[in-house]
Amino acid sequence: MSEAAGTVSGFAVPVVDISPWVGDGDRAARVRVAREIDAACSSVGFVQVLGHGVPRSAVDGLAAAMDDFFALPPADKLAYKVPANRGYSAPKSESLSLSLGVEPATRMNDFFEAFNVGVEARSFAGLDLDEADYGLNVWPDVPGFRERVETYFAEAGRVARTLLDVFEAALDLEPGFFARLTDHSIDVLRMNNYALPPGEVTLDGELTGMGEHTDFGLVTVLWADQVAGLQVLDPDGGWHDVSPADDALLVNLGDLTARLTNDRWTSTLHRVKPPVVDGRILRRRSAAYFHDGNVDAVVATLPSHLDASAWGGEAGEAYGPVTVRDHIAAKLAGSRQGRINSSAVREAARVLASQG
Repeated sequence: MSEAAGTVSGFAVPVVDISPWVGDGDRAARVRVAREIDAACSSVGFVQVLGHGVPRSAVDGLAAAMDDFFALPPADKLAYKVPANRGYSAPKSESLSLSLGVEPATRMNDFFEAFNVGVEARSFAGLDLDEADYGLNVWPDVPGFRERVETYFAEAGRVARTLLDVFEAALDLEPGFFARLTDHSIDVLRMNNYALPPGEVTLDGELTGMGEHTDFGLVTVLWADQVAGLQVLDPDGGWHDVSPADDALLVNLGDLTARLTNDRWTSTLHRVKPPVVDGRILRRRSAAYFHDGNVDAVVATLPSHLDASAWGGEAGEAYGPVTVRDHIAAKLAGSRQGRINSSAVREAARVLASQG
């Protein structure tokens, strides 16, 4: 395990090569990777993953598809704004800090635009699933957009599932534990664009690209430009810039994994500041693949993790059981509908502490 570039005051996001789990790695190599993942998840909650096996052509295709869509006129993009967690989200239409119970410091919603696609209920033949829990995709009339996005979506999903295999080894769980939680998982790819045309806003230091938040589900696989903006909160309450290493995917844990491990593994707070370098607005793009779990799954703390004092937390269990459906609904009601999520007490406390 090595450390990523962009270290500030001793803080770094670990880099882990997971190729032994992607190919035919021997047992010793897989055990080493599991230990490195455990160390990263127990400390930072973010990891830079190499050896993931995603072809460069799939990444380039995704980036080009995003460029093609976000270059459309605003009115054309708004035609793909739909209910539920799909389609287009315009700038200033969301406030992610509300998803964990914190009013945005500037009372200004987040300055990014996004396009979401994901799995649909009908993808799981033989299961009686509610379309409302998943959403229906809308595909823009952009040549090659769907094909390029679906190619990357399949690759990111494979990486997410591989990581859960590593998690089972790292947490000493029986094989198949996560498969039972994810065999009809709500998976969403959110493609983000942070371009701000010069002159549109006054850059007074208060503008927010994407507010402080934790991710909702089990694990997130993030592709991002190597442009400044992403920041993560370290355990001591300081914010640090993170830029992906060459060919790396950034991986972070979500709230549901933190619940499973009673905060032994961290659902790390992160945010995106405006991509401004030397007074000049730069283009920044990212695409987050959220692997959130089965909508009807009940997520509860692992029996082996019921007492958080074993790793420096408070004695006992920090979280009660929750269904994936209820947890995601509460988070989305905050970010999309402007309602403070009153159930995210622990996350809100960390944000408020970081604000001094």
